[in-house]
Amino acid sequence: MTGRGIHPAAISRREALLFETGIKLGGIFHQYLGIPVSRSTAPGLARTIERAVGLQPYVRSVRVRLDPRQGGPLGRGRFAYRYLTAEMLDVRVELADGATRVRARLAHRPDLRYPLMRVEAVRPRAATLGRRPARRRGRSGRRSATSGGSAGGRRTPRGRAPSSRRPGSRRRRA
Repeated sequence: MTGRGIHPAAISRREALLFETGIKLGGIFHQYLGIPVSRSTAPGLARTIERAVGLQPYVRSVRVRLDPRQGGPLGRGRFAYRYLTAEMLDVRVELADGATRVRARLAHRPDLRYPLMRVEAVRPRAATLGRRPARRRGRSGRRSATSGGSAGGRRTPRGRAPSSRRPGSRRRRA
């Protein structure tokens, strides 16, 4: 099966998801390193990263854990924070397209002294036996002719896929 949609090359859904997974993890690593973080701001920063990555195509779930105790020296007074380092990050993502699902992780490996990004599983999605799968944060994983992505593709005028909400429905406030 060749890829369709945002990847014009003849690649499989599996290959496209593996590529997209690498983009997501690499983006997190290179975009957020160096941002100020403290014990009190780490949970909020983790949720912000999760929400941002969850907006991207194919993302079914994302979990970010930050441990600011793993960073360098702590300042004093109003400078009592560290900057986000690779040692603090533990990120898990799951992407899906059709029946294909990829699960990957970005975590610091002390034995390698390196933040390793690795694919943990690639598998077809389990059949739901007539039941609807539970909704998860992020995109539905369904391919849309108007979806963007890190490799480009057709977009709506504002660069977003059309809303999946029904006309007249109201969004609940948290």
